[in-house]
Amino acid sequence: MEISGESTPQPAVVRLKAVEATPNTFGEYGQVIEASPDGEKFGPQDAQLDLSRGIPRFYIMHLEARPLKFSKITHHASVTQCLGSIGGNVWYLGVAKPSIVDSSKSKAEKGLNAVQSRCGHLYMPPAVDDVRVFRIAGPKFLKLNLGTWHAGPLFKADAMDFYNLELSNTNVDDTTHYFKKKDGVVFLIDD
Repeated sequence: MEISGESTPQPAVVRLKAVEATPNTFGEYGQVIEASPDGEKFGPQDAQLDLSRGIPRFYIMHLEARPLKFSKITHHASVTQCLGSIGGNVWYLGVAKPSIVDSSKSKAEKGLNAVQSRCGHLYMPPAVDDVRVFRIAGPKFLKLNLGTWHAGPLFKADAMDFYNLELSNTNVDDTTHYFKKKDGVVFLIDD
């Protein structure tokens, strides 16, 4: 018997199969960076970074209790971001393609669904069907393209540490889409 009036509908569960992150599978979202010989010249195999819009921040991020599920996704409009687990342990990242809208375009070109972030840029919210999940294992890291939507790092262990390269204000200037609230969806990762 319901006493309070309206009930809150249960979110739909979307199960996503994790794909191994390789330069080919991850290319639409960024780069997979693996070890290269010392002295090798800079080239396309190296992280193609954009840290020009602020003060770079490189730190070790300690995370606890990040199970293989998510209901929100974030992008950074001012920086490419690099993430890698210390020790090469397995971790997962949900992603969707960048959807920042060029502010110089006319209103008709921007589309009716463009949203203005609290930081001022315009973006299209990511679609549920566009979300993918990648599995990252071994001594490598991911470089996320500018504006790539991401959820995680997620992992099975109780806690993990990650190298993180972003800007000093990245966590302040994040743009987040809440799938559970806006789309009624929670994602679960199948490995």
